[in-house]
Amino acid sequence: MKIAVDAFGGDNAPGEIIEGVLLGAQNHPDVEFVLCGDENKIKEVLAGRGSDKITIVHAPDVITNDDVPTEAIRKKENSSLVKAFNLLKEDEDVIALVSAGSTGAILTGAIMKIGRIKGISRPALAPVLPTKLANKDVLLIDSGANVDCKPINLQHFALMGSAYYSILYGVENPRVGLLCNGTEEHKGNELTKEAYPLIKNAPVNFIGNVEAREYMSGNVDVMVAEGFAGNVLLKASEGAVLAVLSLLKHSIKSHLSSKIGALFMSKTFKELKGRMDVLGKHGGSPFLGCKKLVMKNHGSSNRNNISSSIDQAILLYKNKLIKKIEQALEVASANNA
Repeated sequence: MKIAVDAFGGDNAPGEIIEGVLLGAQNHPDVEFVLCGDENKIKEVLAGRGSDKITIVHAPDVITNDDVPTEAIRKKENSSLVKAFNLLKEDEDVIALVSAGSTGAILTGAIMKIGRIKGISRPALAPVLPTKLANKDVLLIDSGANVDCKPINLQHFALMGSAYYSILYGVENPRVGLLCNGTEEHKGNELTKEAYPLIKNAPVNFIGNVEAREYMSGNVDVMVAEGFAGNVLLKASEGAVLAVLSLLKHSIKSHLSSKIGALFMSKTFKELKGRMDVLGKHGGSPFLGCKKLVMKNHGSSNRNNISSSIDQAILLYKNKLIKKIEQALEVASANNA
């Protein structure tokens, strides 16, 4: 097995990306890694620490967030991202691509270079988020890759999210909910009203409509949404958490008794911080719906995030995520007919 890595994608490239690959190579000695990027700069970071399991494909150009995704994928043929996509497309031994680069460019490359699973019209991003339960996370699909959706897209999101969650957490029938402004079946806009019966008729454990305030309750495993609503939900949640943490920090510093109490609660705060760091646990998330695994890491990813993303890619490949999505799609298509 090989994994192609965009060594120059992300805010901390190439240093943290390459360090993450070195960690991945230690954890998976049976896997080969191909670093795509400026060869001289990659060798400087490796500083002789490479092995026969790590090779380099020279790519002097870089696709940035300022580039127009479609033009960049077409014209920047010598960029680290395009070189990585070409490897994923042309080499059967390459099982996945890992990049912390431009989300738009990665999505565009995934569609143009790799293609979609037959029957899937829209690949989706599905980040994992913490819930109030210590042993439960929730998957949000889609979180922004598709801002305008049709009802059938939401059914496909439910299928893909369910298959992904089941592998990631070993849950046989994860609970799938549809983001809505009410729990009743008749609630929602035209999109959710039409999507409801499609998801209900799909081979997933559909629990119905779920309001936004409940999505971190631990009562739902996969939250299905169109990309626009999903992204708003994600960003609003991030903002709310940051605001609460800021208020808590300010309140603690305001009183001597609070400062003393905080010293005794340092272990609790550390555990809370670890619970909120789902990115560190899983690294990134795949663009679900592509013919091969394309892992999208956060732009600020560090070495541990990259290493975790590599772990996840191997887990998803070995558990045949794409095959499971194809099988679920066949059943759903037959039910839709």
